[in-house]
Amino acid sequence: MPIDKIVHSLDDALDGIDHGATVLVGGFGEAGSPAVLLEALSRRGLRDLTVVSNNAGTGRRGLAALLAAGAVRKVICSFPRKPGGEVFGELFETGSIELELVPQGTLSERIRAAGAGIGGFYTRTGADTMLSEGKERRVIDGKDYVLEEPLHADLALIKGHRADRWGNLVYRKTARNYGPAMATAATITVAEVNEIVELGDLDPEIIVTPGIYVDRVYEVTS
Repeated sequence: MPIDKIVHSLDDALDGIDHGATVLVGGFGEAGSPAVLLEALSRRGLRDLTVVSNNAGTGRRGLAALLAAGAVRKVICSFPRKPGGEVFGELFETGSIELELVPQGTLSERIRAAGAGIGGFYTRTGADTMLSEGKERRVIDGKDYVLEEPLHADLALIKGHRADRWGNLVYRKTARNYGPAMATAATITVAEVNEIVELGDLDPEIIVTPGIYVDRVYEVTS
């Protein structure tokens, strides 16, 4: 049978995701955020999710809607507080959500390491701060380093610009951000895209995420 990763409903896009899952969420603020998939996930009545994202949501839509639904037990991110990010703040202040703060470069590399099969890496970032508590430390060339572990996930939700039915993806400018790395680091990767094109319409030289890393593609039509 021909390969066809296009799904035509949000239920099919999110099929098999259960309580307690770890979810990688693409986006740098609103740029590259798979808001439609996130809001659909927020309506599934899930609990105890761990979300890995650069930010912790903006306004009341997208990731913020998932948080507001009470679906998330823990957030692993770099910038939990930002203008318009009141949902996370409200939950954190009442002790309703956990936070693991990770420097942005370290967050990106932990995701990439998961996709590349790397068991961990040493970095100087955070080695002399509270962020290193409980982690293995080493002195390399006379400088302190801390061991960081990869961030694997059950699900990655990312946003592409265009895709074909094989799941090959291209992104729109800065909306690319974490998408390519997250696609490699999850058991199931679902891409929300603006347009699905015919096979051969995407120049192989501009494909950023090959379809081998993408399990489902959902086109947002409105």
